[in-house]
Amino acid sequence: MPHQAHDTLLRKLQISAAIARKHLPAPLPGLFVLTDPDRLPDPLALSDHLFEGSGLIYRHFGNPDRLATAQKLAASARRNRFTLLIGNDPELAEQVGADGVHWAEASLDRASDWHTRFKLMTAAAHDKAAMVRAQQANLDAALVSTVFPSASPSAGAPVGPDQLRTWTEDTKMPTYGLGGITADNFKEIRDFAGAAMIGAAIGLIRRD
Repeated sequence: MPHQAHDTLLRKLQISAAIARKHLPAPLPGLFVLTDPDRLPDPLALSDHLFEGSGLIYRHFGNPDRLATAQKLAASARRNRFTLLIGNDPELAEQVGADGVHWAEASLDRASDWHTRFKLMTAAAHDKAAMVRAQQANLDAALVSTVFPSASPSAGAPVGPDQLRTWTEDTKMPTYGLGGITADNFKEIRDFAGAAMIGAAIGLIRRD
């Protein structure tokens, strides 16, 4: 991405993340980026463009290089002062010294066994009931999808920012909107939720 476009995107995300952090309990970041083997397959190329107040969720999906990649991401997180969570793999998170774990909704029953072992733990949630389950498991936040229309093949029908706000207020659970999030529509949820994104984060990888 050209420098000017990259810098504009970065600034928008930094501003919205800073606003979101004002109402999220410390040490939750205002923005999470999730890796994806198809849409964001090279987390190392992204990691040096993340910033304090943001976080990366490394989802390895059984990648044989996951240990080496996670070690490099942990080093980048310390260097650039962003939060690193490992997707659904607490053993790997402990091994590399990550800040915590992001759990799949289907793995919430496992999560409660680990809640004292990490600084942060989050979970995926697709409805209000899943948010309540994450809260009962003593997790720190829920990533709720799908918020905006998304081209992702796994995306469900968008619930919209108003529904996300209602669920957040009803559960009192720190929340991140996921699905169709961009630097522009982040503004629609940043006053009551953080944001989590995949595809839109590709623009943070500056091509010199």
